[in-house]
Amino acid sequence: MTPRPTAITLHRASRALEVAFDDGAIVRLPAEYLRVESPSAEVQGHAPEQKILVAGKREVGIEAVEPVGHYAVALRFTDGHSTGLYTWAYLHQLGREHATRWATYEAALADAGLSRDAG
Repeated sequence: MTPRPTAITLHRASRALEVAFDDGAIVRLPAEYLRVESPSAEVQGHAPEQKILVAGKREVGIEAVEPVGHYAVALRFTDGHSTGLYTWAYLHQLGREHATRWATYEAALADAGLSRDAG
């Protein structure tokens, strides 16, 4: 059964989204992490090998969190990105896999000669 959120808090100053789930998990997801792991086709492509490496998002924030039915939220980022639905299952997964995904992302940036900083 997919965990359901019991609370969602946008921390604008620290640029993070905190989600508490009914299984007891509480995840704090940085806006940059959410942006580079966006579930949108623009980032994920239509197959795993099509995933786009998104660089330069260190300072990105979240402008809005908009509920979509009872299963997801849409996030609007300060860089204008607003596509892709973050389902409860995906947010829970991002929380569980944060350390591994982030290390993979930073290694991919380094391999590509890219930076988390804009420009």
